[in-house]
Amino acid sequence: MAVHPPQQGHQPRITEQALTDAYAHCRQMVRSHYENFPVASFILPKWLRQPISVIYAFARTADDVADEGDDDAETRLTKLQQYDDYLEAIARGETIDHPIFIALADVIHQHSLPLQLFHDLISAFRQDVTKTRYAHIDEVWDYCRRSANPVGRLLLHLMAAASEENLQRADAICSALQLINFLQDIEQDFVENKRIYLPQADMQRFGVSAAHIRDKRSDAAFARLIQQQIDYAREKMLFGQPLGRAVGGRFGFQLRLMINGGLRVLELLERQQDNLFSRPRLRKADWLRMVFRSL
Repeated sequence: MAVHPPQQGHQPRITEQALTDAYAHCRQMVRSHYENFPVASFILPKWLRQPISVIYAFARTADDVADEGDDDAETRLTKLQQYDDYLEAIARGETIDHPIFIALADVIHQHSLPLQLFHDLISAFRQDVTKTRYAHIDEVWDYCRRSANPVGRLLLHLMAAASEENLQRADAICSALQLINFLQDIEQDFVENKRIYLPQADMQRFGVSAAHIRDKRSDAAFARLIQQQIDYAREKMLFGQPLGRAVGGRFGFQLRLMINGGLRVLELLERQQDNLFSRPRLRKADWLRMVFRSL
């Protein structure tokens, strides 16, 4: 979906209808995008779905600025800087005439959400424009800290459950989910954006080069590399797993469903030795298994 830059300045006070329309715009964005782990699921408490939809719409459109369309790098960076500027405008109490930012300002105000977490997301998207290789796994985790972890932290703030332990476990879950996403999109990231999120140090250790990805070479060396990444992700996910019980309620069940979904995708990745570039799809039997485990 193309997003036109919001108009910043001295705008009239937002009407109730404009706010209603802004929230509807964000909910429509959620419905129009497929995700393995559905955003703003019907399982969540109804009051939580709306702010989650707004956060998703903000992150989705900013991510599209970094990845979609034909803009050159300088133009992409300029647009992402505008997003940072709009966040600062929200902090100053200024009105931005765009549905996503109208809704976002309301969510931030209502729930006292930390603005830095939104800036962190923009920082990660900006990095996607300029960085295509990662030297070691710690560089990947640092990217996850800004590209994925803010979402989990924002959810905990929405739930008034942002204790230090909960935040650390949420970080682990979100980083694991991000790494799982990388493992499902190895070929797409390389073909479309020339990016390789697999750590270069691990690639060298197992004797893997970019040619493996270019040629879709599912040999023993690449299998060992992928297994190492699976191990990284599983360790993070298992560390974060107790959070699903700690928060409880419908949100806790949704969280356990996402955790079990991530673990199931890792199992499927381990099984597809003949085609390590295939993207696992969760089928009905997988969802039933996940629900059973989550209960």
